[in-house]
Amino acid sequence: MSAGRPRARGSFQQLMLAAFLVVTALVVGVALRAVFQYDQLITQSREAARRALLLSGAAQSLAERSAAMERSGRQSLVLNDAVLRRRFADAQKDAQNVVQRLVDNGLLPQSAQQWRAQMATIEDLMNGAPETALAREGSMALQFRELDALNTQLAQQAQMLIEAQNNALADRLEAARRRLTLQVVAASGLAAALALAFGIWLARPFKRLERAIVRLGENRLDEPIDIRGPADVRRVSQQLDWLRLRLMELDADKARFLRHVSHELKTPLAALREGVSLLEDGVTGELNPAQREVAQILQQNAVSLQSQIEALLRFNAAAFEARQLKRERCNLVKLVQEQIDAQRLQWQSHGLTVRVEGEPVTVMADPAKLGTAVANLLSNAIRFSARGGTIALAVSSTGDTASIEISDAGPGIAPDDRDRVFEPFFRGERQPEHTVKGTGIGLSIVQEYIAAHGGRIALLPTGPGARFRIDLPRG
Repeated sequence: MSAGRPRARGSFQQLMLAAFLVVTALVVGVALRAVFQYDQLITQSREAARRALLLSGAAQSLAERSAAMERSGRQSLVLNDAVLRRRFADAQKDAQNVVQRLVDNGLLPQSAQQWRAQMATIEDLMNGAPETALAREGSMALQFRELDALNTQLAQQAQMLIEAQNNALADRLEAARRRLTLQVVAASGLAAALALAFGIWLARPFKRLERAIVRLGENRLDEPIDIRGPADVRRVSQQLDWLRLRLMELDADKARFLRHVSHELKTPLAALREGVSLLEDGVTGELNPAQREVAQILQQNAVSLQSQIEALLRFNAAAFEARQLKRERCNLVKLVQEQIDAQRLQWQSHGLTVRVEGEPVTVMADPAKLGTAVANLLSNAIRFSARGGTIALAVSSTGDTASIEISDAGPGIAPDDRDRVFEPFFRGERQPEHTVKGTGIGLSIVQEYIAAHGGRIALLPTGPGARFRIDLPRG
């Protein structure tokens, strides 16, 4: 690892655990806050219920104490009984305490003052000469009617106070519900955003790993593999880069082996062809017909073997050169037209018509290698097309992809050959008559060059002849 490159912190598993803990902590925090608010609201609700019960009970108790005071007070005036007088005093004291409890729990002090003033008036009537007792008893009855009205007013105020407390509690409950809803929605959105961000951040190295594996599968070994990310992803990246270097070594070994074998075979093969030619020319003596036939068979096989060796070298060179692209802007219609012009003598000698259609499409490509791919497809189309037929080439584009289609006027590809048509040195069963037999590497070279550009070539299912389509990225 270079000195300037930051070191990866933690493995993928550790980072996933950290992301999970962050999201979990957020959700648990909201849940704990909701529980805390719930406990507060429960406490407030209990307190409100306690106060409502106290106010309601106090208002009822005040009415009962007032009735007890009236009964004992009026009787004590008529009967001049000290026991009844004490009962009046006890009931008065209890009533005073009830009024004070009402004031302590939110009752208006003015109402309590009015009640106490009325009570003082009644208490004054308890004192006086015995001969005025009956008159005072009648006045006391009237004063207790006034006290009952004040008791009713206090009870109404207590009820209003209870309703106000209930409304306030309901408002707090609604506000808490809205706050909790907002918190849950915000926490859920933040948790989803964090999960998405962590997912994208953690998945990005794996996408790079996938692209690196695809490059290895396409034999694009020139670009080093160096993927930043968690420690385990870095280890996989280093292993893939080691694999890339190993594949490059194997490729180089294969190329050296093919060159060596080809060189070693070409020398004795040239000697063999020269010797067979001398035999056919009768330098060593005139050959009889049987001997001449054997010499011709040897010559044909020697020529075939030499062409196979040269094809093997060409395919190996093409596979190597496919990784060394020199990209520049290419007009596909112009490039196709150049290849048509370059093979004009071939298709005219077969009596063929070659037609090109399409819009001007520009791609970043190596014009030499892309031109070779188109030339190989055109050469195959000329070779397989029936005399007087038409070869059609079409250039098109859809979004970020540019396409080149070529269709010939031949018999098409046999169904059993369709899956193997791009294999090196494979020759299908439908070969044209009266033409030199192909080597079977033309389409393989096309596939190598197109894959090196990040594109693909496909054999289309429709006919009647063979139809191939090249798809290239425009960027």
